[in-house]
Amino acid sequence: MKRILAGLALTTAAALVTATPAAQAAPVDPVKALKKQFVAGHGVRISEKTRMSVDGKSMGVSTTLGSFEFGKSGIVASDVRTRRSGSDKSLAAAFAPPRIITVGGYSYVQGGLFTEDLPEGKKWIRYGGGEATGGTFNQILDVFEPKVLKTLVSRAKSFKGGTYKGALTYSELAKVYGQKLSGTIGKIKIDYALKVNSKGLVTTLNSGWSLDFGVLGKTRSETETRYLGWGSKVKIKAPAEDLWVDVDDLGEDSDVPQEIPNNSLNSLAN
Repeated sequence: MKRILAGLALTTAAALVTATPAAQAAPVDPVKALKKQFVAGHGVRISEKTRMSVDGKSMGVSTTLGSFEFGKSGIVASDVRTRRSGSDKSLAAAFAPPRIITVGGYSYVQGGLFTEDLPEGKKWIRYGGGEATGGTFNQILDVFEPKVLKTLVSRAKSFKGGTYKGALTYSELAKVYGQKLSGTIGKIKIDYALKVNSKGLVTTLNSGWSLDFGVLGKTRSETETRYLGWGSKVKIKAPAEDLWVDVDDLGEDSDVPQEIPNNSLNSLAN
């Protein structure tokens, strides 16, 4: 009997030890993890899908693939391609070029509205003032911008399984950039789920927003962006000079857009 009781005591003690939750390590700071990735000649890729619906009816899907090259302080160049299907009514579907390369202070665009009236032999249009960012025409939450990433982490209402979940308005996001945004757009709420790996690097960002346009219906947009190959070698180059034409050289009669649509907070605030 004593042996049985002793064995039971040992078994119970072992069970208690096993059942005691292990102390969980504090999550790695995603902002610090991001800044460590800012190494010249290296970068990351994205794979993104956006689904747009009106009154619950699907209006199609936009698929975006991109590569981003880092410098010592952040993104210095990007190469983004967008493909759409169905009756997609997102910004990307309506105005965004199917491909855009941003490097060296210029943006080179190709496809869609940007291939009309081009001189013979030219396949790209060059626009000045190109600033490479980590946002796309559908994903306005730029996690490559440390202050934006810090905001998403700090405003999260929950953190479970490596995922930060929260929400903020366009107006609140604008403040992160030192901008002021009011009116209907400023009140739009963006809900998000930001997933990081054990190193604190972002692996997936889901974001969505809704807006009731009255007789035009209630629009819902949901975007999932996956971040792949952190730290891989990335070198983005401009198209060969003989393949592009400067937008200013096309003339006023050209049907080519004089500017590239912008999804940044700067454009929304103005």
